[in-house]
Amino acid sequence: MTIAPPQTTRVTTARVACDGAHDGIPTALGHPRVFLEIDERGYVDCGYCDRRFVLIGGPADAADGLAGAAA
Repeated sequence: MTIAPPQTTRVTTARVACDGAHDGIPTALGHPRVFLEIDERGYVDCGYCDRRFVLIGGPADAADGLAGAAA
């Protein structure tokens, strides 16, 4: 059995909010809103839903030619 990778959202700011609403899941069925801060790794994972937020242009941003960051 293969575990799907976490959903990844590319963002432009180091401070993000997550409430679990995505891919057809309304806010009411998500989780409490939490504010997260992206650190020097270039990404942060939500502790509730495992969604990964990647800072565009940061060290974990695959679009700039770097493979994802190791945890």
